[in-house]
Amino acid sequence: MNHRLSTIAAALVLGLGCAQPALAADKIALVVKSLGIGFFDAAHQGAQEAAKELKDVEIIYTGPAKATAEGQIEIINTLIAQNVKAIIVSANDPDALVPVTKKAMQRGIKVISFDSGIRKDGRLMHLAPSNNALIGEKLVKMAEQVAGKSGEIAVLSATAQATNQNIWIGEMKKVLAQPAYSGLKLVSVVYGDDQTDKSYREAQGLFKSHPNLKAIVAPTTVGVAAAAKAVQDEKKTGAVFVTGLGLPSEMAGHVKSGAVKSFAIWNPIDLGYASVRIAHALVKGQAKAQPGEKIGMGRVGTATLDKDNEAAMAEPFTYDASNVEQFAKIF
Repeated sequence: MNHRLSTIAAALVLGLGCAQPALAADKIALVVKSLGIGFFDAAHQGAQEAAKELKDVEIIYTGPAKATAEGQIEIINTLIAQNVKAIIVSANDPDALVPVTKKAMQRGIKVISFDSGIRKDGRLMHLAPSNNALIGEKLVKMAEQVAGKSGEIAVLSATAQATNQNIWIGEMKKVLAQPAYSGLKLVSVVYGDDQTDKSYREAQGLFKSHPNLKAIVAPTTVGVAAAAKAVQDEKKTGAVFVTGLGLPSEMAGHVKSGAVKSFAIWNPIDLGYASVRIAHALVKGQAKAQPGEKIGMGRVGTATLDKDNEAAMAEPFTYDASNVEQFAKIF
């Protein structure tokens, strides 16, 4: 990023020193959890890409200095006063923002949440980066890529009580039950409690218990990095591969070492881009945000709304030797 994001955001919110936009441009605000986070800076980049394609959109990128609901409420009130056409928000609190976003919608402003949702009555729709079924399928596909059509795989999860992790493991098991994956054998599920040291020791334990193990799947950013380090330290590189959900900045070294061929996480650039495309369609009346509706997201595809007006953008994005260095600079 070559922008001074916080300075730009402050100037836009305060209306200081801004060139007047062309009359035709619709102001769409991207309100993030807080400024200075690489993930959201990348979402801003995607939002700008969408605006460039659409030509009649001006992006206001803003967020509080600290990730609080109070900070976001203050910003949204300012945006209402500015008569923006749409507000896209990653909520610090799903409930606390509802009164102010309802106020915005009463003024005709289109409000959608992305990444982290607002309660159903406080937004028109929510765009999640992915969904449980897509995540489960992606994890199995990446395991098969390194284990082959037949082989032993294990899961290194966060805590035994982690709701999202357990759902993803459940989805993995559904995929593994399909005939196409009959050769892959899930031999163990262990828990590293999202602690680096414990995750590392659990990975070492898997090597001892399962000498024919070909892949460790860790659907947690802490676990996937710890398991990859264990593979290197135990000289298992090339024999056991690690995959799962990780951050490019933490995984680039493990890809370089050969312990990891590929891993996945949502692509924040696509998330910002898709959110702006949806907001623009709502502003222009090209979409209504109704259950069952399909809304175009430009190059990212189509969002299909469920009964709660939530949609999943796409399966998690794959990172490997071809792109991990580029994304590691972002988040």
